[in-house]
Amino acid sequence: MTLTSAKKGQEVLVKEIGGSPETRQFLETLGFLPGENISIVNEIGGSLIVVVKGTRVAVSRPMAEFIEI
Repeated sequence: MTLTSAKKGQEVLVKEIGGSPETRQFLETLGFLPGENISIVNEIGGSLIVVVKGTRVAVSRPMAEFIEI
């Protein structure tokens, strides 16, 4: 299951980050690491607004497909 299937208000655990090495590195610099809990805040204009390590981050739906929960 990927991050795009999570619902607003739900807290989920990141299991794995997929994609190219560049994509994985980008997501990891934003705080998306295996074992990290993240919360879904909202969905605006096709992007997911999530809280990662206490910071709100917008992630596009195509990028969210690489985040396994």
